[in-house]
Parts: sequence; C-alpha cells; structure tokens
Amino acid sequence: MKTAARVLLTVILVAAGAIGGYELWDYYMYSPWTRDARVQADVVGIAPDVAGFVDEVRVKDNQFVHKGDVLIVLDRERYTRALALADADVAARKANMEMTQHQAARRAKLTAMAISDEDRENAMLTANSTAASYQQAVAERSTAQLNLDRTVLRAPVNGFVTNLTLEVGQYASVGTQVMALIDSDSYRITAYFEETKIPAIRLEQEAEIYLLGGSSALRGHVGSIARGITDRDNTDGPELLVNPNPTFEWVRLAQRIPIRINIDHVPDGVLISSGMTCTVVLQAPPRQWALLKALHAWGAVTKSASSGQVQGPRYE
Repeated sequence: MKTAARVLLTVILVAAGAIGGYELWDYYMYSPWTRDARVQADVVGIAPDVAGFVDEVRVKDNQFVHKGDVLIVLDRERYTRALALADADVAARKANMEMTQHQAARRAKLTAMAISDEDRENAMLTANSTAASYQQAVAERSTAQLNLDRTVLRAPVNGFVTNLTLEVGQYASVGTQVMALIDSDSYRITAYFEETKIPAIRLEQEAEIYLLGGSSALRGHVGSIARGITDRDNTDGPELLVNPNPTFEWVRLAQRIPIRINIDHVPDGVLISSGMTCTVVLQAPPRQWALLKALHAWGAVTKSASSGQVQGPRYE
C-alpha cells in the first residue's frame, strides 16, 4: 500500500512539474512581452551655416532648452562689416540706376532731329542694365544679412544639450557639428519581439514599460511594427545573384522584430535617458491554459480525422 502511494505521489509530482514547465515554456514563447527593449530619442546635430570663432556659449551640458533659445554666438565683426559694405553697394547702384533712368526718360522726349534712334535705344538698355544691377545688389545685401543672422545658432527643437565640449574661442567650420541636442519630444521605446509573439501584437495595443532601474511603470502603446530586418545568412553575390548559405543549422532561433512603442505617460520623478534598457509587457486577453489549448486542438484534429475530413495532398 505504501509503495503504491509513493508511486502515485511520484507520478503526480512529475506530471505537475511537466505541466508547469510546459506552461512556462508556452508563456515565454507566445506571450507578448520582451526584455530586449531600449529607450531611444532623436539626436539633432547643431552645425553652423557660417564659419567663425565662437564668441559665446550660452548653454551648459545637460541643460534643457526650448525651441528658439540661443545656443551659440559666433564672432559677428566680419559679417557686420560685410553687411555695411553691401548697404553701400546698394546705395551706389540705386543712385546709378536713378541717373540712367532719368537720362533715358529725357532722351525719350527728344525728337529725331536731336538724337538718333540708336542713342535713344542705348539709353533705355543702359537704364535696364543698371536696374538689374541694383536688384543684384539688393540680393547680395540680403545674403549678407542672412550670414550675420546665422552667426547666432538657436535650438531647432525642445531638448537637452548633451556631451557639450565646445569652448569660447574655438573655430567653428561650416557644416561641422559643434553640439548635440536630444529632442525631448521624440522619446520612444524600441522593443524587439520574437517572431513567435508577433501574432499577439496589434497597433494601438497598450503597453507597460519597466525600466531596469526598478522605477514605476511607464505607459505607452504600439505605434508601428517593422516590416523588414536584415537577413544575415543570405547576401547578394558579386553579380547581384542570390548567395544562399550552403549550411543549415538545425537549431533555429526566432528572429526579433522591432516594435515602436510610443510613450504616453511617465510617472513623476522618473528620469528616462536614451539608451536605457527596459522590459515591455503588452496587454493581452486572459491566457488560456496551454495544456487545455493543446488538448482542444488535438481533439479537433482527431475528430476531423475520424470523420474523414482530413485529406492528404492530391497530385494531378
């Protein structure tokens, strides 16, 4: 009697362990959650449109700035003089234009006895040429004003200044980044879900985000699902032909698909930084016991087979 009880208890424990292991395996494989997620944000590089020595740096490292705030001021002396020269050029060409226009107007009133048609036409063309020259000077003056305005670099977005190493007196070249600005309105989560979990994910699905630091959960929703990843095993050959891998691994790992999670709410006192690691859990309907689900599927297949509904492939 004791032996039978021991055997029965052993069978019950083994069965419970097997069922529990199967349930854990099913939850791990198919429930929409992942520990492979990162906080990301857009980084805006600040680069001057004009060259010059840095005259002022009006921000500090990790400082928050609003869109339009002044970040850097370059040396304005050269561009101020260029604008003054452009103003003088505009004034000179305007005076020359007015003079030639008056001459053309006076000669247009003269009779054929006093002036030839050629001289009258030359006066009109000269007036038109000086008018075009004046318009060119106005455009050059506008460019000089723009260059002067561009010596002041402003924040294009709301965000945080990061890794600031710029110092007063350094020379800033055109198009060379001198500062990085993290767009505070672009924070998001990029979560990498195994492909076996993709069927349980849908757009606008609510998500809970747990940072590795153990703070309160953030709230968000699924914004988009990536439609492609790189195939590392198969690359194009030198003649753009398919170059398949001749070996095949029997152990197949599920690929991870990037899912973009838009952040809806950040609890008070929680700091998020681009690059942080987090866990994402998507809300899903209540789980059905994996064992019951498997038994139900097996029963459906058995019933179909017994009724003759399951047919093998037909070849014609």
